[in-house]
Amino acid sequence: MQIHTLILQHEDLSQVIFYTLVIILLWIAEIIFCTTATVRKLRHTFLNARFILTALPIQLFLTSFVILVMNWDATHHWGLINHIPFHRNKWVFYISLFLLLDLGEYSYHVIMHKIDFLWKFHLVHHSDLQVDVSTTVREHPGETCIRTSFLILWVFLLGPNLILLMIRQVFQTFFNILAHTQFRLPEPVGRLLGFLFITPNLHHVHHHYQLPYTDGNYGDVLSIWDRLFGTFKELPVQSTNFGIDTHMDPAINSRFIPILKIPFQKLKRKVPVEQ
Repeated sequence: MQIHTLILQHEDLSQVIFYTLVIILLWIAEIIFCTTATVRKLRHTFLNARFILTALPIQLFLTSFVILVMNWDATHHWGLINHIPFHRNKWVFYISLFLLLDLGEYSYHVIMHKIDFLWKFHLVHHSDLQVDVSTTVREHPGETCIRTSFLILWVFLLGPNLILLMIRQVFQTFFNILAHTQFRLPEPVGRLLGFLFITPNLHHVHHHYQLPYTDGNYGDVLSIWDRLFGTFKELPVQSTNFGIDTHMDPAINSRFIPILKIPFQKLKRKVPVEQ
């Protein structure tokens, strides 16, 4: 237990460093190659960066429960992976669990959109009117708690080990950051990669301010779940507008405390749009 905890602490630190470096490099690239005014971008970045201060303590605290559950699974040989044929083969073990964890994240994302109480927390992320790499960290502390609790549930049900969780976190971090950048892949490249992975092109559609696009492209790393379950959406870049139609007031969306209050206000329904 002490060894696992020590490894996890270092893993958390390395993830934070990796996360920070990737965001900084992409943020600088956005400044160089995109047209957003520097002062406006700085103001937007400082706003979203405040969410790190609320999310990180919660994340670090709940991660200890991830380890406890993971160790319990290992001790009791619990988890779906133990019932998958040839799971003792490393390739079967790691690929199966990676896919199952990605399906879990897809399911979590769908649930956050479909249950009103949970959506009130998740819409804080969607309320950003200017999606860029800093939007990655725009997460209400309530959602941080919910998201990590779902991870604990997936670990309990599936039975992954620490190495698999570390590998998964690297992929998840990279794709999550990349998906929120201002960059769009060239259409042929984006379409090709989008057959398997969630690209910025696809995730930008998810951040479009109106239904049905808000309720599509839920994938975390892989886009196969959206194609399989009928939630795959495409929208031309010129038709994509960021935000959420029920919360388009810049006076609220650009101030930290009003944003934190959003989940505790009366829920405004997303407006269905005829296609």
